[in-house]
Amino acid sequence: MQASTDKDLWVSWQEYERAIEALALKIHQSGWHFDLILCLARGGLRPGDILSRIFNLPLAILSTSSYREEAGRKQGELDIARHISISKGKIAGNVLLIDDLVDSGVTLQQVHRRLNEQFPDVNDIKTAVIWYKACSIFVPDFYLSYLQSNPWIHQPFEVYDSIDPDQLEDRLNQS
Repeated sequence: MQASTDKDLWVSWQEYERAIEALALKIHQSGWHFDLILCLARGGLRPGDILSRIFNLPLAILSTSSYREEAGRKQGELDIARHISISKGKIAGNVLLIDDLVDSGVTLQQVHRRLNEQFPDVNDIKTAVIWYKACSIFVPDFYLSYLQSNPWIHQPFEVYDSIDPDQLEDRLNQS
């Protein structure tokens, strides 16, 4: 793995999992109680899943997308799905809105606003991310790391952004 710099933060699988666990502990220690975890897919899927298991709470999923160009490195127009997927219950009570990071802050800001407007049974919304970049216009309620230099975060699963099934087959045949 490459060394992290002010421009690039490289994260291993182990560091990623520990960061999610540390974020969960920080949320728990705050004393705030919530009824539901709403993760923003794709980046918030893994943190949302792990927190849902740790807190034994339902997980709802809202798909959002803005980083599609240049192998996911260039931000484009924000797309937010029309519907939230939840297997049981409804979007209500205290909601923990989670993503992996807040970069520009536009996604969390717009989703937070949408929840307030469209779900009258929501009492309170708090946001949580692993990484909070200084360039963000939105300040999350919970975060693990504040990144003053706004580095690009290289997460361990990004290898799959540039691999297709044929390349995967070659890779698996080599091991």
